[in-house]
Parts: sequence; structure tokens; C-alpha cells
Amino acid sequence: MIICKSPAEIEKLRRSGLLVRELLEELRERIRPGTSTWELEQYVESRLAELKVRPAFKGYRGYPCCLCASVNEEIIHGIPSERRLKEGDIISLDLGVLMDDYYGDAAVTIPVGPISEKAARLLRVTAEALELGVQKARLGNRLGDISATVQEHVERNGFSVVREFVGHGIGRELHEEPPIPNFGQAGYGPVLKEGMVLAIEPMVNAGGRELRVRDDRWTAVTADGQYSAHFEHMVAVTRNGPDILTRV
Repeated sequence: MIICKSPAEIEKLRRSGLLVRELLEELRERIRPGTSTWELEQYVESRLAELKVRPAFKGYRGYPCCLCASVNEEIIHGIPSERRLKEGDIISLDLGVLMDDYYGDAAVTIPVGPISEKAARLLRVTAEALELGVQKARLGNRLGDISATVQEHVERNGFSVVREFVGHGIGRELHEEPPIPNFGQAGYGPVLKEGMVLAIEPMVNAGGRELRVRDDRWTAVTADGQYSAHFEHMVAVTRNGPDILTRV
């Protein structure tokens, strides 16, 4: 069942979403060659403890950390480790919190120093696909309008969308109905109604869309070893158009 939120609930979701975005921006400032992904995890964990805010991911279905930190060919759910970043890498950071009984969830992919032209284009196209998808989150549109718009922009630019992982509704639960694929057909799926809150999150591969999951049972990587990017916003469907709850 898709749960539509009241204006008061949307404001609580905005508070959670903005906190996630602010923490991701703090992490952005700490990313440089030589930084380990475990150092990023430690920073987030200490900040959440300081703020007395619960991490959404740690312990969720057994996930061991507060932060998902996915480097280069890692698509999603990368577990922080002693791995140190180097110039030319890209790193996708996905973070969630639970504050005042409502979840916040967002993701961003960040370059580590100068990166290749192809990697920079991958990041740009993925971020553009997210923005275009967000603009379809309007009353009377259908969920498939978001999915199709993301897919069309990505594939028009020569990249591929991940199909095994999708966006989702969000509220008092981290993952609510409806699932939001990054591929599909316009004009299909549930009608978008006022109060829906959607976590839209394109995951885009520079090469083929095929993936595999490492032995840790969490980290999904591209089958061909090429880079992958991931961006995510929480968006409320309102009578005034899409309201991005994770934009500072």
C-alpha cells in the first residue's frame, strides 16, 4: 500500500532528509586521495552520535555500517573498509537516518581529485537523469513516467541503468511502496498523488548493466569492471510540483 503523507509528516521527512544531505556535504569535504572509506564511516558515526540521531542502515537486514561507500566499479552497498581512495577514483556515498520517527535517505557520487573525461560524463549524466526524473514527480503523472525518463536520458548518452536495485517510497519505514525502477514505460504504473514521498535514485553503469554481488553478500559491482554512479533525492509530490526534501 502506498502511504500518502500529511504536510506535517512531509516536514518531518524534510528535516531528516536535510540532515542526510548536510552530512553528505561534510563528507565531500573529507574526500581526498589517501582517505580510507572506514575514516568516512567513523566520521559519520561520530556525527550521528553527537546529534543523537539513529543511523538507518546499521543493522538493517544485517548491514554492518552507517554508511554505504561504493568505489569505482562498486554500484551500491559498498562496506567501508581500510581501502584508501586514490586520484581518479569516484565514490558513491549513500546515507540514511531515522529522526523523530521518520527516515531520511540520499546518495551522491563524488570524484576523488581529477577524474577521466568518461567518469566525469558518467557523473553528469546520472545527476541529470535524477533531476529529469524528479521533474516527472507531479500530480496525475504515473510512476512509469519517472522510470522512463531516467532510462531514456541514460541510454541516450551511451550508459546503462541498473535494474536489480530500485528507488522506493519512504516515511516511517525506510523502504515503503512503491518500488521505483530506473527503467520502464511512460504512462504505466500507479498514478502520482499528493503526499507521496519518493526516494528516486538512478544507478548508472558506464558499461553494461550486468552486475554481480561479492562474497560479503552486500557489495554489488559491475560485471565488466567499469565505473558506476549513484545519486538519490527524496521528493514529495505536491500540488505545487515536486518538492525535493534533500536539497540544501
